[in-house]
Amino acid sequence: MTGKSTVVAKQIVDQILVAGQISRHQYMLLTSAILSDHQLTEEDRRQINHIFDYIEVGRLKLVD
Repeated sequence: MTGKSTVVAKQIVDQILVAGQISRHQYMLLTSAILSDHQLTEEDRRQINHIFDYIEVGRLKLVD
């Protein structure tokens, strides 16, 4: 069963990928989710880690 956290994480990841950028608020939400939420699926964790990788290599811009 898909938990609420999984749905929220997917929505945030989708918004980031469509926009091509990530806000500091979204960054903090994803960081918090991956560090503290046991309900995330492995797919959610993988997608969030891809977002972090994209930031690191410059494929996504971190904006205020």
